[in-house]
Amino acid sequence: MTKEKENDPRNLGPKPPFPEQQQGPPGSVRKLDPPADHGESSYKGTGKLLEKVAIITGADSGIGRATAIAFAHEGASIVMSYLPEEEADAKETAAMIEAAGRTAIRMPGDIGSPEYAASLVETAFEKLGRLDIVINNAAYQMTHESIEEITPEEFEHTFRTNVFGLFYLTRAALPKLKPGSSIVNTTSIQAFEPSEGLLAYAATKAAIANITKGLAKLAAKNGVRVNAVAPGPVWTPLIPSTMSPEKVKNFGGNTLFERPAQPVELARLFVFLVSEDASYMSGEVYGATGGRTPL
Repeated sequence: MTKEKENDPRNLGPKPPFPEQQQGPPGSVRKLDPPADHGESSYKGTGKLLEKVAIITGADSGIGRATAIAFAHEGASIVMSYLPEEEADAKETAAMIEAAGRTAIRMPGDIGSPEYAASLVETAFEKLGRLDIVINNAAYQMTHESIEEITPEEFEHTFRTNVFGLFYLTRAALPKLKPGSSIVNTTSIQAFEPSEGLLAYAATKAAIANITKGLAKLAAKNGVRVNAVAPGPVWTPLIPSTMSPEKVKNFGGNTLFERPAQPVELARLFVFLVSEDASYMSGEVYGATGGRTPL
């Protein structure tokens, strides 16, 4: 392949149609076909986050795994938050962080619990001596054909994971973050172009975009920056574990590049936002949608 073709954004990841596949939620990295690129070998660090400590929720797979790997290659140690049933994927991620010469602390639990969220912050200080970065990335979604299919329990669970978890962790962390620290939230294209099949999930992502704007004003009083990343379609275990086979088959084909993003492509944006390169940026929502929509 020529250098031009290698650098062509249309060629930087697999395109649909994808093989037929379904997983039970929350899904597993090891069952994705084709495999996702989390930056295991493709991400090259340049020392942007030397000696920093980050909490990353949803760190076992997808965007969370890619961000954890990138941060480690940039010099940061990671407190990993994920569900207990995601332990196998989390162990793999921790091994990659440690292979980069950094510390990985695995902390399985439910981010929708305020006590658990507070324990992540306590652990960062007790075991690593500091906290510089909070990445609110954990999310739950499920597709439905009608509103009647969404139970009150599922609607509440979606908000508890995606919004309450962000609030609980940020509430515990912000008073202890020093000036120069950073918080980055994961919102979505769904906040701005909601799909009818993702009614609850899209609403939570809109809430996160809103919280980011208001929180940035509060956090500025502490010298802390707050931003958000709004991905479009990204190839993660969430897709085959929450969508119909037909949607999985064609996933990401509606972008300008006719493919979904690979997780490592999003991780680079998280690195930028928590580094000194983004020192004048706060309250911003950065889209990475493959050209689908301006934010």
